[in-house]
Amino acid sequence: MAEPKDSAPLFAALGDETRLRLVARLCDDGPMSIAGLTTGFKVTRQAITKHLRVMERSGLVRSTRHGRESVWQLDQQRLQQAHHYLGLISKQWDDALGRLREFVEE
Repeated sequence: MAEPKDSAPLFAALGDETRLRLVARLCDDGPMSIAGLTTGFKVTRQAITKHLRVMERSGLVRSTRHGRESVWQLDQQRLQQAHHYLGLISKQWDDALGRLREFVEE
């Protein structure tokens, strides 16, 4: 599993509302072209492309050429890494809160 330092670019890429909406769209609808991804957004194709490039550098998405179009898709393994890391953080917080509860109840 990825180290925390390897996950930082992923969480940085997810730290933007537009990029989170792109992730949601790709999760719901599967691989899509820029034209498909732009539908419903109030930003230009160029802006969507810039967001996708940030996500690509973090390993979250990748593109393949189909004729003249690039089709973008999520990297499911990278999403699993994020899910796993968030689970570890959640467990640490649950453990800390459990210790605090025990301390207060004594």
